[in-house]
Amino acid sequence: MKNYEIDNLDKKILAQLLEEARTPYAKIAESLGVSPGTIHVRIEKMRQAGIIKGTKVKVDAKALGYDVCCFVGVYLKSAKDYHPVKEQLINIPEVIEAYYTTGQYSILLKVIAPDIDRFQHILIDKLQSIEEVGSTETLISLQNPIYRDIDGLLI
Repeated sequence: MKNYEIDNLDKKILAQLLEEARTPYAKIAESLGVSPGTIHVRIEKMRQAGIIKGTKVKVDAKALGYDVCCFVGVYLKSAKDYHPVKEQLINIPEVIEAYYTTGQYSILLKVIAPDIDRFQHILIDKLQSIEEVGSTETLISLQNPIYRDIDGLLI
């Protein structure tokens, strides 16, 4: 069911689930003027198509003490080094996002840490110590003025 095409009702369902993933189907149905069964069927079809992949709780990293957010551009020694580096990055919990990119960097990472000293440890002892990493470039985030999920695109 990979070729499932979403329509306006699916977009409205997704928008509500992105707002609050635990919204009861009956409440979504009522707000959209359809039956709860319709909502159930639509959500199940979107799950089977891979559009909906589970549900998540949004956690505020700063509230947990992770005050430093950095973007680290990774230069690999060779293009063939991507897969072994990716496998090592998976084991660094402070790397919360990674993108294999075109352009200046081979890989762009989003890394969080409680403070700058801990970030320095992660950078030197975990990231730069990976043998296949040629060098890195760090951008420190001062603030995150825009943060949104895909729901803005569903309108």
